[in-house]
Amino acid sequence: MSKKRVVTQFGMGTSIRSRNYTAAAERAIRDALWHNSLNVAEAFNFPREAMLIDVDVAVQAPDQVDPSVLLKVFPYGQPTVRVVKGGLDIPKPGSDAVTVIAHAAVKVSFDMERTNG
Repeated sequence: MSKKRVVTQFGMGTSIRSRNYTAAAERAIRDALWHNSLNVAEAFNFPREAMLIDVDVAVQAPDQVDPSVLLKVFPYGQPTVRVVKGGLDIPKPGSDAVTVIAHAAVKVSFDMERTNG
């Protein structure tokens, strides 16, 4: 397989009140995806299902993210999700509440074999 990346998109998502790391991560992925209308599969004459989608999501509490929820964001393609420590937790003044900020990088690749000729 000759995996070739053709698109990288970035997004940010928040959970303002509920301290829900999965919701913030999901919003970050949607932010990356929904800002664009790229027809890369068609441009390379591939079916949408051939898209290899690698997602990195960063939050302060990676163990509190449910990756299975994040995978449901993708209507097609072959997504994988990796959750790492990053993002931001912003304390709210005068309380123990926190706003969660998640960052996402969505990378789309295809298996493109080189051919001579």
